[in-house]
Amino acid sequence: MEHLAAGRELLIFLVAAGIVVPLFQYMRLGVVLGFLIAGVAVGPGGFGHLAETWPIFGYAAISDVTRLQTLGDLGVLFLLFTIGLELSLARLAAIGKMMVQVGGLQVIFATGAIYAMAAISGFQFDDSLVLGMAFALSSTAIVTQSLIERKRLVAPAGRTTLGVLILQDLTVVPVVIVVGILGTAGATAGASVGLALVQGIGIAIAVVIAVLALGRFLIKPLMQLAGATGNRTLLIAITLLIIIGAGALTSAAGLSSALGAFLAGLLLSESEYRHQLDVDVEPFRDLLLGLFFMTVGMTIDLDIVYLQWTMVLLALVLMLAVKLVTAYVAARLVRVERSVAIEMAFLLAGAGEFAFVMFALAFRDNVITADVAHFATTVAALSMMFTPALGMIGGRIAKAMESRTHMAKHGVHADEEWVDHVIIGGYGRVGGMVGGLLRAEGIPFVALDLDVVHVERAKQDGLPVFYGDATRAEILTRLGAENALAFVVTADGGDMAKRMVETIRARWPGSTIHARARSVAHARELLDLGATHVVPEAFEGSLQLSGELLASIGLPPEAIANRLAVVRAVVEARLSEEGPYPANPEAEAGAAMQPGDG
Repeated sequence: MEHLAAGRELLIFLVAAGIVVPLFQYMRLGVVLGFLIAGVAVGPGGFGHLAETWPIFGYAAISDVTRLQTLGDLGVLFLLFTIGLELSLARLAAIGKMMVQVGGLQVIFATGAIYAMAAISGFQFDDSLVLGMAFALSSTAIVTQSLIERKRLVAPAGRTTLGVLILQDLTVVPVVIVVGILGTAGATAGASVGLALVQGIGIAIAVVIAVLALGRFLIKPLMQLAGATGNRTLLIAITLLIIIGAGALTSAAGLSSALGAFLAGLLLSESEYRHQLDVDVEPFRDLLLGLFFMTVGMTIDLDIVYLQWTMVLLALVLMLAVKLVTAYVAARLVRVERSVAIEMAFLLAGAGEFAFVMFALAFRDNVITADVAHFATTVAALSMMFTPALGMIGGRIAKAMESRTHMAKHGVHADEEWVDHVIIGGYGRVGGMVGGLLRAEGIPFVALDLDVVHVERAKQDGLPVFYGDATRAEILTRLGAENALAFVVTADGGDMAKRMVETIRARWPGSTIHARARSVAHARELLDLGATHVVPEAFEGSLQLSGELLASIGLPPEAIANRLAVVRAVVEARLSEEGPYPANPEAEAGAAMQPGDG
């Protein structure tokens, strides 16, 4: 019967992965939140609780969470392994100082603040210290996955946050030692805590050095041996062995198993197998990580949330606020930029998966009571559920702060006068080429871009390129839009190009607008909005590619030119027509080019 239950639980997971998660992706709420909500629904506190009254819900409920947690933990290992692959020892060393300073201050400040808050609330010394140490750490899996989804892992905020998370994993050893002391020494344990922390840090550093040394002499030769056989299955098997083995090694030493997997990935980050390993591990990582997020959702006790909702809400809000403030203060003390500090603080505001382990150990050793353990676990799980949303909020606040900073540094100034010039919206690859041609002809121009890298590079060359949103009429007015000879729209985003054309045509109806379109269909949309002339970039690129192909086959240049002219004429005719637009104009143009047309 046990294998039937396991099969049913696997089916429930696959249904959640195939229905609930894509729905959350469609609503742009993220994969992580989708799995967390699915876990709440199918867990003991969701359908499992309803099954007591309506047995039919029992078929969609997972009652034994522990059976799935082991598999879910593997997903965390694979995630940290792939993150290690993306980094390198040199990159890690570059953020090492920041990792120790910001991470160390964050853990100390958060632990102290939460301990003080718990003590003021009436908790005993042991309870308060356990709550402070457990809640001070954040979720490596949820935070890093959230950064990956939003493509922020390599951004300054992502690198700083990752450094703090790595240091938090290193603090697991001293934290576990402290819990052990509290369990054996009771109330007299306070004097032993400082010594335990020093011993724990020493053990953590020794284990990391041992894993790195072992990896150099064992992991790399093992991968070379597997690669020499040419057997991809063997390579995958050895990769899985390395990930799980490294995690087991650090776990046996009292460290986080995720840290071991991260170090293994870091050792292989500069090897020739890095890209292949990343591709091979990805399917395991995504599925098992989803299972991990679901098990986190299953740990939320809805009975506690319902019966003690005021206490749960108060504890949750206070914990998030304290962690957010302490993380921001820690980052600013180390002179981290305000926008980076804000985004990092929001990402680290929630608790982490280690809190579950911490509360279980503390309860086992009679350090905290069962009621405190259940209550704290529920608060931790709820905070983890809010982590992706907090990350998005922090990212938006940080982006707004960056925009204000860049506008102040590189923005348009009202006292500048522009007459008989061209305004370029977007100074990337295409905009830069247009600006270069205008400059060569002695035609004055000014450009706007929201990518500060483009702006700073142009400023170094002495070019009139400013940070600003080219879809806003007030910014275009500052650039002398009413006196401009023409506007050039080269923004990469299709929606941004449409908004810019719409803004210009509404504010300055008689202006000339030249626009770059991503496709023929996009070109028609821009023309409908009022663009004077549009060049479909993808279409023109495909024509050039087709011309080179025909020339390599042996067709004469005249025939190629005539054939491409026919295709171009068909598309231009379609762009100028009224009425319904074909679903695939490029294919229709190709079909119009019959043999003998040239």
